[in-house]
Amino acid sequence: MNKPLILVIDGQGGGLGKQIIEGIRKSGFHCAVVAVGTNSIASSAMHKAGADNSATGENAVIVNSRHADVIIGPIGIVIADSLFGEISEAMASAVGRSKALKLLIPINLCNNIVIGVPDLSTNAMLRGVLSQVEEALDKLKQIG
Repeated sequence: MNKPLILVIDGQGGGLGKQIIEGIRKSGFHCAVVAVGTNSIASSAMHKAGADNSATGENAVIVNSRHADVIIGPIGIVIADSLFGEISEAMASAVGRSKALKLLIPINLCNNIVIGVPDLSTNAMLRGVLSQVEEALDKLKQIG
């Protein structure tokens, strides 16, 4: 069986994606990690954090969303024009249509507020993401 593929998508400076990838690597999960930035700065930051491969832009989100087992990023990756305009309709649609498990981090910015979600620190949210990644990888291993 091939390694499960985790796709991490981030924009701006890639800080959130960087932290996610570092957490995945420190956890020792047996998986491939592809980082896609909405810009080259975000892509570079995530690649330096330990992604196996990285790419930039709309087409990279569309193509990699087709093959991912898990997609991780801020909730804005499924909302057109979010991340200060870095997410196109095509990107949001590709992520939304992907069969991958989507782990969306509720960053309340750009006029997108998630009601009913506690205001957690970034570290607490990242711990939650890593817990969900572990569960997802266990399920994929059982299926595979």
